[in-house]
Amino acid sequence: MHILITGAAGMIGRKLTARLVGDGKLNDKPIDYLTLIDVVAPEKPAGFSGKAEVSTSDLSAPGAATRAIAARPDMIFHLAGVVSGEAETDFEKGYRVNLDGTRALLEAIRAANYRPKVIFTSSIAVFGAPFPTSIPDEFQLTPLTSYGAQKAICELLLADYTRRGFLDGVGIRLPTICVRPGKPNKAASGFFSGIIREPLAGQEALLPVAESVRHTHASPRAAVGFLIHAAGLTHEQLGPRINLAMPGVSCTVGEQIDALRRVAGGKVAARIRRAPDELIQRIVSGWAERIDATRARELGFRAEAAFDDIVRAHIEDELGGKIVS
Repeated sequence: MHILITGAAGMIGRKLTARLVGDGKLNDKPIDYLTLIDVVAPEKPAGFSGKAEVSTSDLSAPGAATRAIAARPDMIFHLAGVVSGEAETDFEKGYRVNLDGTRALLEAIRAANYRPKVIFTSSIAVFGAPFPTSIPDEFQLTPLTSYGAQKAICELLLADYTRRGFLDGVGIRLPTICVRPGKPNKAASGFFSGIIREPLAGQEALLPVAESVRHTHASPRAAVGFLIHAAGLTHEQLGPRINLAMPGVSCTVGEQIDALRRVAGGKVAARIRRAPDELIQRIVSGWAERIDATRARELGFRAEAAFDDIVRAHIEDELGGKIVS
């Protein structure tokens, strides 16, 4: 099987690559060819015995998408994109990367006249207030950010190209992925990870919103699991509704901090400092708080049961089980 991962140098891209290499197969088919592309060079996967190609590429650039699928990958994980905060502050870049890059990829597939499986990472930012108590898959798409609008448009394109038989698509609406390892990025949701990651590493974290803010989270470990599981779903299982919201843990910021305190202790939780940020507060206020992921769960998608589990997953996967007290 030949697998293409766009956005392969990103956090989820790296973890997905490692999982695929470790498994050695996908849908019971051996993986013998990996193509990894991003705007910065991805690392060649260690321990992979098959063919691996890595390249630096912007899918929105002329000809880039055509080159990316020239070898006709069987499975495409389309993770490339500009994050929410950057898409909101740089309107032109957000639409060029998130929309034009995705459209170029879909058009390249159509022109190549073959039918690969395409897993697209969307976001719960496609939904917009006012919200019901819990957001079902059928809730209207009224995004309140440019990022959400870009993802919603891409969902429609994915569904239409699938309907026309150009590809076999699955769109997964990710909740906020937390705790993200490494340095903070420009995502408006970055503080959700920061208030856990930095205190666990012995550093101060800034909290730009009120503790009453509620949101839905899943770990990077769960996100990779979503992608792997989506790759195994058939069109018959999904039907025409190919874009669906993933499960996660709905909790307030205050409950996040409580979980951190339970797992790591009061001294660690005390490293969080309140620093209100009007732009972040405005963006987050337009996000869904609770997601009804009944359909995704029925299709076999799984996430953590409690935020304590998300904190523990970060400690195990990124900190070697150690906390800076």
